[in-house]
Amino acid sequence: MHSNRYTFIYAIVLSVVTAVLLAFASEGFRPLQEANIALDKKTNIIRSVHQTTTVRAEIEQIYKNSIAEMVVDGKGNVVEGKNANAIVLKEEVAKPADQRVLPLYIYTADNAKKYYIVPVHGVGLWGPIWGYLSVEDDFDTVYGAYFDHKGETPGLGAEIAEKAFQEQFFGKKIMQEGKFVSVYVTKTTEKIPYGPEHRVDGISGGTITSKGVDAMLKNCIEPYTAYFATLAQKQQ
Repeated sequence: MHSNRYTFIYAIVLSVVTAVLLAFASEGFRPLQEANIALDKKTNIIRSVHQTTTVRAEIEQIYKNSIAEMVVDGKGNVVEGKNANAIVLKEEVAKPADQRVLPLYIYTADNAKKYYIVPVHGVGLWGPIWGYLSVEDDFDTVYGAYFDHKGETPGLGAEIAEKAFQEQFFGKKIMQEGKFVSVYVTKTTEKIPYGPEHRVDGISGGTITSKGVDAMLKNCIEPYTAYFATLAQKQQ
């Protein structure tokens, strides 16, 4: 009995000490974890405008010098006083388009031309998918795209994170005659009422993930078009 009691007490003490140490370790590493998450986000944002460096200092420099952050709503207004990076996009895209508060990133190239980077978030076959799509200053032509996922099938749905899939979006159009159309992710044999400038090939064997990307683009890009329309009017 004494032996069992000793073992029981020893196990409790060991568990408590381990839990305390893990808690301290978690808190101690939190700033580093948050810094790495922020760096990953910056990396993905600049990838959507063809900046592919993996060097931390270069990523930070490009982001600091070339990326501006802002927040807009689904009605085309600029929202002051909000941090773009504090917005939980998953929550916003679940709301009706005109009720959303959305982050927008503006990349200024060396030639002073601006590109507008829209974050997107959706659902694939096995979990969340996300990314960034950049649009030229005609607010119609796709300049670049970057997508990633949490758990899509390697060789199938996971192909959305590959360069070959993402490069299909370069030069595609999201508007037609002043109305939002999006870029369709479809099978090559599927008929849609829009030309090749509005479509990219879906992933062979990754139909559900392809449809997830298709739905994600339609759901996430359209709310920005109201703000883009106000910018286009100012350019005229």
